[in-house]
Amino acid sequence: MGGGIHYLGEPGAMAVVLAPLRRQLLARLREPASATQLAAALGLPRQKVNYHLRALETAGLVELVEERRRRGCVERIVRAKPGTVVVDPTVLGHDDTAGLSRIQDQYAAEHLVEVAAATVRDVARMQTEADESGKRLLTFTAETGVRFASPADVHRFTEELTEALREIASRYDTPDGRHYRVVAGGHPNPGPVQTDDQGENR
Repeated sequence: MGGGIHYLGEPGAMAVVLAPLRRQLLARLREPASATQLAAALGLPRQKVNYHLRALETAGLVELVEERRRRGCVERIVRAKPGTVVVDPTVLGHDDTAGLSRIQDQYAAEHLVEVAAATVRDVARMQTEADESGKRLLTFTAETGVRFASPADVHRFTEELTEALREIASRYDTPDGRHYRVVAGGHPNPGPVQTDDQGENR
């Protein structure tokens, strides 16, 4: 069974998966197991584990593999659905997404975060729909690295890149073609913060 993206964009759905115990269950359910087996492994009452499994199953993150009859009872064997769980960043961690969306400064970190979050949200939704219909979502990614000598170089680079993107887009843009959103952003590579002689971050 192939994997896919399980997109969580509603606060209620995220609450289902973000609880620590439910994350533990999803991790253990990479291999099929029953509530009884999971309860024994985690040292928890079976009823409690079964309650959380039902919540995960209702959210579409866990699926039934088989049912076994044991001692007059039916034992349900479940597993985590193959794929990746993607949480919409725009509804996680802050309540003022509308405020962030108003930031248009192309050099503001907040604006980059908002654009990246929108990309995660939109691509995850479309990938989920493509998986359900058995189609392939055609996307592309271009990445590179660059070492800037000064903040002024960052601004000049951004201006040149913006103009280059506009020129390339104008050559390929077709009125009746499928519309694509092209995003280019840059941020420092994670690592020790370097400072200049004035003590400012570089």
